[in-house]
Amino acid sequence: MVAMGGGGDEEVEEYLFKVVIIGDSAVGKSNLLSRYARNEFNLHSKATIGVEFQTQSMDIDGKEVKAQIWDTAGQDRFRAVTSAYYRGAFGALVVYDVSRRSTFDSVARWLDELNTHSDTTVAKMLVGNKCDLSSIREVSVEEGTRLAEAEGLFFIETSALDSTNVKTAFEIVIKEIYNNVSRKVLDSHSYKADLSINRVTLSSDETYEKKQATGRFSCCY
Repeated sequence: MVAMGGGGDEEVEEYLFKVVIIGDSAVGKSNLLSRYARNEFNLHSKATIGVEFQTQSMDIDGKEVKAQIWDTAGQDRFRAVTSAYYRGAFGALVVYDVSRRSTFDSVARWLDELNTHSDTTVAKMLVGNKCDLSSIREVSVEEGTRLAEAEGLFFIETSALDSTNVKTAFEIVIKEIYNNVSRKVLDSHSYKADLSINRVTLSSDETYEKKQATGRFSCCY
């Protein structure tokens, strides 16, 4: 999407991508989004009903890139409703709670659902949330790393409570989308012409290209 700059003839390019946050109920999806979007944390937040979203912007190579981040309900009874929201997603954060092994065991199911319903190349990040709960940890950093490597995912541990790595997690996914799309549309004018509002043309990011060449980014605390 291209928008005109105000007060002059200069054009300001804006790009919009859809990102979904998935995982079991109560792993902290809503608090990850609220911490990233508004720097807020609610210890007593209620379960998400259906789908909520926030739009955040960041600058990449001098272009304004907007991420429309969807927080999907983790309860099984809402899965049939929220599955439609996978379509058009270019990025996904698959979240588990490091203090509850059952949520880690569910990651494979969430990945299967994502792969079934997504219709684009999706940048995927495995997120071990609540790393501040070290005293009751049930899933080790090493286990998260192994799963991410096996599934070809980025991996990071976060804490929405104290902000650890939250911004980093979202920015890695958004920049990876930037790279994925740029590789697809490079020198492909017919593809560019067919792009919808959330399928856009971006130039490559050298730093992340180098990370792609050396292996998946992993950041664990």
